[in-house]
Amino acid sequence: MKNKILVTGGAGYIGSHTCIALHEAGYGIVVYDNLSNSSREAINRVSMLIGQPIDFIEGDIRDAELLKKVFNAHHFYGVIHFAGLKAVGESVSKPLMYYNNNVNGTITLLEVMDEHNIKNLIFSSSATVYGDPEILPIDEKSPRSCTNPYGQSKLAVEYILEDIAVSDENWNLICLRYFNPVGAHPSGRIGEDPNDIPNNLMPYISQVAVGKLEKLSIFGHDYPTVDGTGVRDFIHVTDLAQGHVAALNYLKQQTDLQKFSSDRTNAIQKKSVGFLPINLGTGKGTSVLELVNTFSKETGKKIAYQFIDRRAGDIASCYGSADKAKTLLGWHAELSIADMCRDTWRWQSMNPDGYNAKN
Repeated sequence: MKNKILVTGGAGYIGSHTCIALHEAGYGIVVYDNLSNSSREAINRVSMLIGQPIDFIEGDIRDAELLKKVFNAHHFYGVIHFAGLKAVGESVSKPLMYYNNNVNGTITLLEVMDEHNIKNLIFSSSATVYGDPEILPIDEKSPRSCTNPYGQSKLAVEYILEDIAVSDENWNLICLRYFNPVGAHPSGRIGEDPNDIPNNLMPYISQVAVGKLEKLSIFGHDYPTVDGTGVRDFIHVTDLAQGHVAALNYLKQQTDLQKFSSDRTNAIQKKSVGFLPINLGTGKGTSVLELVNTFSKETGKKIAYQFIDRRAGDIASCYGSADKAKTLLGWHAELSIADMCRDTWRWQSMNPDGYNAKN
């Protein structure tokens, strides 16, 4: 029997790609999503790509009663938790909404998991929790601090997970801190489909390329970087999806060892995973202009851009060490910036209106 995974936020950008990777790895999946920043069409297309229907429940993670019904109806091995609001600017103007959804929603999910004795969780965190790093590349022991409510909500959940791990040794909690996901599935059938004007760089570039937006605004060109623009660790979303599978495989391996040791009185007792933070990134930085120029080279599309003032809270450079992921999970990013640009353009050109396109 397949190990069944509840994927909260599974209709979203990273969640939908991870569903495909989970299916290919032999896991059963149930998607739970309120569709507030995602599309039912994404699930339809994932179903098409994997060749079978997906068990989908439309629901909010703050709805404890519905979550209980879902857990009663399925025997889950664990949960991959993507569900959450993620726009930094919106979080500044609507902090209560972000804390209510991202923090209270996670607490509700954890309470229901605890009630049903399901204690295996992979949490979608963010490199945002590192704030403005003092040393690069950032590793998992780097200090954590945040400059906006979105990041604070991720960090608050991390603290909650740490406390849970201390209070109950049966919890296995892997916290994946990833950097800047970009790209799309190589089929061009699923990708990033932001509501209204994009918050992230790559969809902004691709919407300029497809003619939906006039030009790209680059925030700041006087940073102490290779060309004055901000440097980030961009990671292909399909690499990121494979990182979640690798984390789940690792967790499964560790829990199997726990079971083995508990069944043999003379065996060395294995402790639970507890709270385990792991970076997912490429380990190197790419500047905004380098990304724009690579996109133009790979697609043949000239991207009009203008420099404007820095945004408050933006930092010059942010990229992480992925050594822990390679050592523990056997995972490393395989796809290049050129791959990210080509796959993004395939998705955008095939779906100029995102999931609203009639194709």
